[in-house]
Amino acid sequence: MMTKNLILIGFMGTGKSSCGKALATRLGCAFIDLDKYIENKEGASIPEIFASKGEAYFREKEREAVRETSERKGVVIATGGGTVKDEENLRLLKARGVLVCLTADVETILDRTGRRGERPMLDRQDDRRKAVEELLESRREMYERADFAVDTSRLSPMQVTEEIMDFLRVGGILRA
Repeated sequence: MMTKNLILIGFMGTGKSSCGKALATRLGCAFIDLDKYIENKEGASIPEIFASKGEAYFREKEREAVRETSERKGVVIATGGGTVKDEENLRLLKARGVLVCLTADVETILDRTGRRGERPMLDRQDDRRKAVEELLESRREMYERADFAVDTSRLSPMQVTEEIMDFLRVGGILRA
């Protein structure tokens, strides 16, 4: 049983949603994908929200979603790639849970985020590689504030899940 929330942070395409689902199943708790949570509340996809209302509107909805979901206990939350850019989001998530950052190398991220129309922060850029590199660098410091990190570049979601489960057991975050 989880004594805290498990919060997955990290760049887009690092496996937060797929690993989050697997972790929630293993832990026997609820899974919340923050982007899906926002999409359900707004009745629109993230790309549609960005296109019709802009990034500032999306980020405000994201702050609301963080406040609402972090109030729960014993859940796995997969955040959006930029969620922790907001200091208040990071503070709330860290206060109410254990932060695990999923990372991946640039090549892996480009492979996993290749479809256009699904990644607003990349889709509006001509040079996706440069956009990934710049966004990674701008978010590096926030991602480094996680309690634990796993490079998912060469691991399956199940291997990532096992590494996180080991961390939770060793760290005393799981109780029998």
